[in-house]
Amino acid sequence: MLAVLCPGQGSQKPGFLTPWLDLTGVEDRLRSWSTLAEVDLVHLGTKADADEIRDTARTQPLLVAAALLAAEQLPLTEVALTAGHSVGELGAAALADTLSTEAAITLAGVRGREMAAACALEPTGMAAVLGGDPDEVVAVINGHGLHAANRNGSGQIVAAGAVAGLEKLAAEPPTRARIIRLQVAGAFHTPYMAPAETALASVADGITPDDPTRILLSNLDGAPVDDGREVLQRLVRQVTAPVRWDLCMATLAELGVTAVIELPPAGTLAGLVKRELKGNGAPEIVTLNTPDDLPAARDLIARHGTTARQEPGSRLDSNESRDETDRRESSA
Repeated sequence: MLAVLCPGQGSQKPGFLTPWLDLTGVEDRLRSWSTLAEVDLVHLGTKADADEIRDTARTQPLLVAAALLAAEQLPLTEVALTAGHSVGELGAAALADTLSTEAAITLAGVRGREMAAACALEPTGMAAVLGGDPDEVVAVINGHGLHAANRNGSGQIVAAGAVAGLEKLAAEPPTRARIIRLQVAGAFHTPYMAPAETALASVADGITPDDPTRILLSNLDGAPVDDGREVLQRLVRQVTAPVRWDLCMATLAELGVTAVIELPPAGTLAGLVKRELKGNGAPEIVTLNTPDDLPAARDLIARHGTTARQEPGSRLDSNESRDETDRRESSA
């Protein structure tokens, strides 16, 4: 089974879209989407510096646009599953045909602007907690009046909340854990983002979603969601709800995903998957960052896509048979 993943905020790099503009029609596409997002996506993806693309109002539509641009170069009919991290969920919902591309870009623009506005209301932030016992880490985070905003697996939990609480966390970290302050504008995925959730809900009310045409995982609990209206409701709720990427990766393993493509700017989610899903069942991974990576991505799709799964004697068919045997043996 092949999964396509859409990255979230923090994965962007200056100029990362530059090589994509050499492809026919890409620049025109970006300019059209810029109108919907109310930001200059061409400039942001090519000329903007790191500080400019760190701005939440700009970053979020840029990331969704980048993922969708690259996905248009792939045979998505062969893809069985899609998921996104945080704002990447909007891209994943478009790839699952629940949202139109235009709706996903529009919502990303609203989400970014409104979350940036919510960040300006009071001083908040986020910090990664690396290592330690997960239960103890969450207890310490809560004890400092903070929220476990992201649970990314591989020993990484992100705390979010008031700056004073983050300072206490740094001074009194959990046992065997280290704290790294993140360069973000505020406490994403916490109640501090309530005004942004309200604003996004108002715009989402005008969108009619379709049911997903492929498996679509939710950050809320890692579960597949097959009802379009529920997908949209979860996308809105996720602004204040924690990102459970750890549960999404657990579902990838449970469903027997054998291959993963991370769309641009790729690397962060691929790294988490590589560290979390180890051993004989580890999926083959392609990070798609430039058009030069497209042949490898297309080859992966040819070998692990839905058509490959139906071909008797195919490499993927053999792998799935072996995985099923392993599952039976482990439950015996």
